[in-house]
Amino acid sequence: MSSYLAIDETLLEAKNSLWTAKEIMQQPDCWRATLSIVKAARVQLDSWLVGILDKQNAQIIFTGAGTSAYVGEAVVGYLNQQLDITCRSVSSTELVACPEQYLQPNKPTLLVSFARSGNSPESVAAVEVVNNYVKECAHLLITCNPDGALHQQAAQDENYFSLLMPVQTLDHSFAMTSSFTSMLVASVAIFSDADNAVLTITEAVEKNIAGKLAELKALAELPMHRLVYLGAGSLKGYAQESALKLLELSAGQVMGYFESPLGFRHGPKSLVDDKTLIVLFGSTNTYTKQYDIDLLNELRSDNQAIDVHSLALPDNAMRQQLDDVFNGLYYMVCAQIISFYKAWQLGITVDNPCPTGEVNRVVQGVTIYPLKQGDIND
Repeated sequence: MSSYLAIDETLLEAKNSLWTAKEIMQQPDCWRATLSIVKAARVQLDSWLVGILDKQNAQIIFTGAGTSAYVGEAVVGYLNQQLDITCRSVSSTELVACPEQYLQPNKPTLLVSFARSGNSPESVAAVEVVNNYVKECAHLLITCNPDGALHQQAAQDENYFSLLMPVQTLDHSFAMTSSFTSMLVASVAIFSDADNAVLTITEAVEKNIAGKLAELKALAELPMHRLVYLGAGSLKGYAQESALKLLELSAGQVMGYFESPLGFRHGPKSLVDDKTLIVLFGSTNTYTKQYDIDLLNELRSDNQAIDVHSLALPDNAMRQQLDDVFNGLYYMVCAQIISFYKAWQLGITVDNPCPTGEVNRVVQGVTIYPLKQGDIND
């Protein structure tokens, strides 16, 4: 009989938790499939991108709502190192609400939109806002749903390029797991030579995650009311998504928080008490690691938290000295598992942690207001 996360499949299904467990564990297969999709589209995609990114003073904005926004937060620092073009991460919720703060009419812009469903109101509206406000713009849509509004729109306009993720990344569960990491893999593969690094971390997850389950379950079952994820650079984006995953899957019963190691001392550290778990995503960057170690030693010396835990890559991946944007994929799977086990311990139906409907799989109840002349001051 099959099991996921060391829990029998029939029990998972009976407790409406099977899809989340399955989608967490399928991620290595999804990442390989994503690389294949990017490779198959490479010639056409590169030809399309050249006409946009070669424009003087061009920029790339990565956008999305909620979890999809954190894809951009995790990749933007790495891609700024790889590309001779400015990359920014701005959530679609911000682009729609305050477009004048993030868009310049005369700056050629490639908007890279991440979306699981492609139907979130802000994700669809962000594309229209950029079209209406920026004179030269184009749209790369990285989505998981062939029936979504974003993907359907791309078929009608040569100014759009839609890249669909593997079919299994259209998560059945409430929380985004394989969709998040696969869209992230796609973005680094599109804009950099990332295949070998992705395959290395994929193998590390496959070989090591089963042996990590007992440790992650023990962390999740600590009597905590708050979990703080810490990470620097790209790992801060992963920490942000990890905090949200805990909040979502625990139905708000356990608060998730994120910060950078250096930033944590500047006020947020005051939240630590004996029911706070702290998890650090350790950097493999030699310089950055020094700050991680300093804070770890300080937090452990304070002896205030219920536990201060540092996640580190398995040895085989460590030897490769991968950039942290790739290391974060391993950490992300660990964080998703912690969130699952905490929800399971609390008796929550993990596939639908909010059955009363206050929070939905695709956001509802958002009114999008049309931009009128005079609404934006250039």
